[in-house]
Amino acid sequence: MSDVKKIENFVEKYNALKKEIAKVIVGQDAVVDQILISIFSGGHSLLIGVPGLAKTLMVNTIAKALGLDFKRIQFTPDLMPSDILGAEILDENRKFKFIKGPIFANIILADEINRTPPKTQAALLEAMQERAVTVAGHQYKLNLPYFVLATQNPIEQEGTYPLPEAQLDRFMFAINLEYPSFKEEVEVVKSTTSDIQQTVNALFTAQEISDFQNVIRRIPVADNVIEYAVNLVGKTRPNATSAADVVKEFVDWGAGPRASQNLILAAKTHAAINGKFSPDIENIQAVATGILRHRIIKNYKAEAEGITDEKIIQSLF
Repeated sequence: MSDVKKIENFVEKYNALKKEIAKVIVGQDAVVDQILISIFSGGHSLLIGVPGLAKTLMVNTIAKALGLDFKRIQFTPDLMPSDILGAEILDENRKFKFIKGPIFANIILADEINRTPPKTQAALLEAMQERAVTVAGHQYKLNLPYFVLATQNPIEQEGTYPLPEAQLDRFMFAINLEYPSFKEEVEVVKSTTSDIQQTVNALFTAQEISDFQNVIRRIPVADNVIEYAVNLVGKTRPNATSAADVVKEFVDWGAGPRASQNLILAAKTHAAINGKFSPDIENIQAVATGILRHRIIKNYKAEAEGITDEKIIQSLF
């Protein structure tokens, strides 16, 4: 089957997937799109939202609809790296045997990732980057596709350990969850307080998802689109010659080269889900906010004047 046919097939299956997820998740269309773009681009996502916005339910539903193995890890201050990765134990023959931890699944929900100390947060780093974990000198490969979705509560910062920039950079998207609209909340209350249970069907296999990820990577990109993405990221760096005035005034640090790579990969997926065979500047702009949001470090002046990351990014287009 040609790549053109595969992309047409992908669009069909993607639309069916969105319908399947919508059986359980009311609204949050842009959030679901960003999570799915991240999965099909082979990236990870960080969900930022207050409790009770169905973050866990959303990830669980997406995992079921994708036909993938799903594990949830609740991060707490006393969580140890071995609680995530697994550990070696002595079996009945007095031989060391490795017992796999919850990280060995296709989709990992790292709930409240900023609640745990840096040592445990770092246990996720190798898994996210290398798709493998090392325990007692042995490297264990993780099953593909592999996707980490971490959540963070933006309100309660007491007793939390903010994610280091190096780890934040590993997330393709930082996604802000907003409260539902009045109409959506009415629908949520109706559907969750009755005895009707929705069944979510698996529409993909792990192999199909890996195949679609490969097709998306093969999508060609025009040089001017790549140059636009790199130039856009360059504008976020206050010391660069191409830096925008708003960046010079309100930003301490800009995005690194990983942002440019992620912009192109996500733009390819965004183009594919819209039935296009090559991304353009419009596709870059559609995914830019989620990709740049957590990579721009604002200064005290931006905080004092209430300048948001979104406002800075929008002004760069």
